[in-house]
Amino acid sequence: MGVEEAHVTRPSVPGVPGDKPNASAPPPPPWWRTWLVPLGVLATIVLLYTIPTSHTKPSTLSYTQFVTDVQAGQVKAVTITPDGTTNGTFTDGKTFTTTVPVQLAATQLLPELQAKKVEVTASTGATSLLGTIGGILISFLPFIVLIGFFVYLGRKAGGQFSGGALGVGRSKAKIFDAERPTTRFSDVAGYEGAKQEIAEIVDFLRAPDRYRKAGAIAPRGVLMAGAPGVGKTLLARAVAGEAQVPFISVTGSSFVEMFVGVGAARVRDLFAEARKRAPAIIFVDEIDAIGQRRSGTGAMVSNDEREQTLNQLLSEMDGFDPATGVVVLAATNRPEVLDPALLRPGRFDRQVMIPLPTQVERAAILAVHARGRTFEPDVDWMVVARGTPGFSGADLANLVNEAAIVAVRDSRNVVSAADLEAARDRIIMGRREGSNVLLPEEKRAVAVHESGHALVAAYCEHADPVHKVTILPSGQALGVTHQLPLAERHLYSESYLLDSLAVRLGGRAAELVVLGQGSTGASNDLASATDLATRMVREFGLSPELGPVGYPLGGAMYLTGGQEVSSRPFAEATQRIVDSEVSRLLREAEERAVNLLREHRDVLDELSATLLEHETVDGETVYRVAGRPYPGPGARPVPAGKVAAAPASGTDAPIG
Repeated sequence: MGVEEAHVTRPSVPGVPGDKPNASAPPPPPWWRTWLVPLGVLATIVLLYTIPTSHTKPSTLSYTQFVTDVQAGQVKAVTITPDGTTNGTFTDGKTFTTTVPVQLAATQLLPELQAKKVEVTASTGATSLLGTIGGILISFLPFIVLIGFFVYLGRKAGGQFSGGALGVGRSKAKIFDAERPTTRFSDVAGYEGAKQEIAEIVDFLRAPDRYRKAGAIAPRGVLMAGAPGVGKTLLARAVAGEAQVPFISVTGSSFVEMFVGVGAARVRDLFAEARKRAPAIIFVDEIDAIGQRRSGTGAMVSNDEREQTLNQLLSEMDGFDPATGVVVLAATNRPEVLDPALLRPGRFDRQVMIPLPTQVERAAILAVHARGRTFEPDVDWMVVARGTPGFSGADLANLVNEAAIVAVRDSRNVVSAADLEAARDRIIMGRREGSNVLLPEEKRAVAVHESGHALVAAYCEHADPVHKVTILPSGQALGVTHQLPLAERHLYSESYLLDSLAVRLGGRAAELVVLGQGSTGASNDLASATDLATRMVREFGLSPELGPVGYPLGGAMYLTGGQEVSSRPFAEATQRIVDSEVSRLLREAEERAVNLLREHRDVLDELSATLLEHETVDGETVYRVAGRPYPGPGARPVPAGKVAAAPASGTDAPIG
């Protein structure tokens, strides 16, 4: 728990799972496409009339002028044809053409040319067939290029009947045949149950005869559901690495584009490719992009692209043309929005829920991500795992990377346990603000507040042990008290929940004892304590006044929390009882915390002074000042008594 100036929540988004947006018309084509044909015709005309005239035209001379130039010595060479046509070159390199009388060419002109040493060439005037064809081709080359371009576009557009306009109906799947990902099941720490179910699919495709002898039929699909970052895609990559069959990977968002019918065409093409390579595995990541629940309002919706794509997927997975030897793996973090027809047996026969990793699995995952890095001998992955409840595999990978960045920032190549703890604080609380300097009275109030949290946790028998207390501002928190659970909890006793309420209100109680008044620093503590007390009364049946009844608050629409769909299935009189019981629990917890701190006022003052001096103290210091033994892992068993399901607020998470 910590002193905070503000509590930021994400704005809720109204809606019910399965709602879909209205279909929109495809965007108009770009403006330049309409000018392609006119520009092509214009370019052809310009090329036809400019290429032949781009060379220098030879000058035309009369016969008299030609004889005059020969006598003046300005002619270098001439070529005379039998019909008298003469082409020549001046001494300055310019060309000319003229017509010579055939009768005078041999008697008068030839001696004159020889006298002036003009190079004379006789030509038959015949043009070769190859030259004629070449000239024709050069003349019509622009037309040929333009016609070829339109033929190419026509052939590509012809694919709209089989593969979509301009080929957009072809599936954008990545096919792994010979070169598969190098990830193996050994690279996926934990999740033994999920790996076993998926490994059976791979084994069935490798050796189908073993299952046929027992009368077993291959599952058509496996749906992996879990929060973001738990490793669904990593498991799929491990399947690609382990399977000796083709692996086809595609994302749900790649099916739908601007053209109507493209999504269904891509689904058909995807399964056609899989059937060609059967036995094969199809992996559809983020299947909720196309598998959302269809509308049941009866509204007339034409050309609904997403629903067409979903209908085609349903038909391919379980239709009149079964895809023998094709297994579909799918992943999503929103299973509650999927269409029921997609989830029934025969399509997705197995639904594997991949939860957040346990403490032992977190230690194994951290060891996997630590490969290739150097760590100090003091790094204990079990200790790090205890301090990261609620972290997913992606969060743990980010933790190790942040710790390496902290080490590099200090010009070190070896990562220490202190670097891992600093990285965890950075992820949980945010970046430490060095410019956020507290006033002296504010700093003392924060020290008193955090000392109250720590001491109430130390004196409560069933509370989680204190790991660290700091009054250094980080993110929005002005101070933080970390508690780490001794073991992974799955059930919470009433004693544990009552102690948790007292710990959450310990900071406010310390302010009342020492300062004589509360402050805004306890706003987040009050909110979390009220949420826990409400769940104790409404859901867990821990109110003698209301009795053993449960009114769930409603689950989150997504696996990671967010907007909750809440309802109140009881009368106003029941609501008054709920409010009264919640208030009673909070007042009793605050009174208990105040009495504990008044009884140990000298310890509270000593711990506050220690915090003001050192700004950060560890759990061992807190328990030494409190005069109690520091609890280690396994020192205290989980208390027996009344049990309840784990509260959604996560009381085993680090309290800040």
